[in-house]
Amino acid sequence: MVYFLIFFGFFLRIASHFHEHQILAPLFQYLPNIPNFAPIAALALFSGVYLKGKYALIIPLAAMLISDYFIGFYNPYIMLSVYLSFALIGLAGIWLKRNKTLANIFAGSLLGSVLFFLITNFAVWSVPNSYYPYTLTGLLDCYVLALPFFRNSLTGDLFYAIILFGAYETASFMIKKHTKEALWQK
Repeated sequence: MVYFLIFFGFFLRIASHFHEHQILAPLFQYLPNIPNFAPIAALALFSGVYLKGKYALIIPLAAMLISDYFIGFYNPYIMLSVYLSFALIGLAGIWLKRNKTLANIFAGSLLGSVLFFLITNFAVWSVPNSYYPYTLTGLLDCYVLALPFFRNSLTGDLFYAIILFGAYETASFMIKKHTKEALWQK
């Protein structure tokens, strides 16, 4: 179930970018293509909670790398900051594994959005030949102009966290309930 949900998130990240593809567009025309409204941060948090050991970090980063292959690579400095952000979100998920409550999942999603925003926009500002001057004002401009993307990231992270965690916990509950009922009937 965990791997199915991870594949589902991976698929959604790729599928939302095929609106313009001549052959694939009809299959994906109803999926939204909202900048930064993506399942990867929620996937990183989810993987940290439900996958064991190194797979908690490797699986979401591999999903990101494979989807970047299909969508397109970009500036390596910024890419590194994105991957670092998702690794940190995965580490937050590993902590969350032992402290899993609805409030902590919500807080972990918020933390992931904020980390992603702070780290990636700092990278955008500090990258060689940045659009922003290398001053405090330039850094603040970079963060202020990225606020609409932050809103989309935050909304997407919370939305996909609800979907992933909700689907997994609901399925687990139903399986346990069905198993108990089957044992009582014997």
